[in-house]
Formats: sequence, C-alpha cells, structure tokens
Amino acid sequence: MKIGELAKKTGVSQRMLRYYEQEGLLKPNRTRSGYRDYNQQSEKLVAHIRHLSEAGIKLSSIKLMLPCLSGGDEAIFVGCPLVKETLKTELIKLDQKLVELAVSRNAIATFLQTALPDSDHSETQ
Repeated sequence: MKIGELAKKTGVSQRMLRYYEQEGLLKPNRTRSGYRDYNQQSEKLVAHIRHLSEAGIKLSSIKLMLPCLSGGDEAIFVGCPLVKETLKTELIKLDQKLVELAVSRNAIATFLQTALPDSDHSETQ
C-alpha cells in the first residue's frame, strides 16, 4: 500500500510516517518508480508506534524497544531486558511530571481562592 493509504488506515499523517522512516522506525519497500510500499506488518507497526508515542514515550526510546516487539495486534515485548529498563525510565519521568503538575495545580487553586470575585474586580479598576 502507498503512504496515503497507510496514513488513512492508521490515522498517522504522511508527514509523520516519513519522519518515522527518517528516524529508522519504519523501513518500507520501494517500488521500481521509487514510491514507498507498505505491507500489513507496517500497518501494525505504525499502530504500535502511535500507541507508545501517545503513552508519552519518545521516539528514540520506541526505536530501542521495537526489536523486542512481538508481531501481534497488541504491543507485547519479549526477550529484551532493555525494554524493561526503558519503560522503568519512562515511568520515572512520568512520575516526576505528575509531581510537577500537582505543584502547579495547587498553586493555581490557591490563586483562584484568593482571586477577587468578578463584581469586586470591576470596582477596583
């Protein structure tokens, strides 16, 4: 299948598919005229990449994990200790972000509690 069809089937833009290729995540075959030619396995692979990316995992980490990805419909990783370490690192990063978000949320909640009501605010202007 051509890149446009893969983009439609996966919901990933053609530009992003080219980027995946540039980053070494996808390796499509080429037709004699030079067009990218994707197969069913490419469709599953793009779905896995998209799912992992939406989970917050960076493409550089996904690239390390792909050799351990099983060929099924679900992202299952087998036989690679690197995957476990990569996922642990990603989980630590997410936990740090959650702490930072909680601090930001508490600050905004405090600002909101001390904000003047709309009617009082207009009187001070």
